[in-house]
Amino acid sequence: MTQSILNRSQQGIAAWQAAFNRQDAKGCADQYAEDAVMVAKPFGTFKGREQIQAFWQNIIDQGFHSVDYTDVQWNKHSEVSYTLSSNWTMNKAYGVVHKEVWEVQSDDKSRLIYDEFEVLGER
Repeated sequence: MTQSILNRSQQGIAAWQAAFNRQDAKGCADQYAEDAVMVAKPFGTFKGREQIQAFWQNIIDQGFHSVDYTDVQWNKHSEVSYTLSSNWTMNKAYGVVHKEVWEVQSDDKSRLIYDEFEVLGER
């Protein structure tokens, strides 16, 4: 069961990345639980799928795209969740994912319940 939880979490981040790279803010937001919390440093804290979608739409509207992850680390968080940490790059910025918590939801898909990342610089 543990491996399938990890696989579902990996499918979740892959779906988020694909949505972002096709400039689909709703597709990004759909990878978050309804009541998720996203801490986007230095921008602020966003609560719930609606605020999170608006944040990603704003980023996309500013011309950001082509996100990629490196040094990805997965750790078991609970019986139904994993945490991810990594570095990330986009066409115009780079940074670090401090902590994403991917938790299997009632529909059997893993979604973000907590997301904390930071922009470290421009490219």
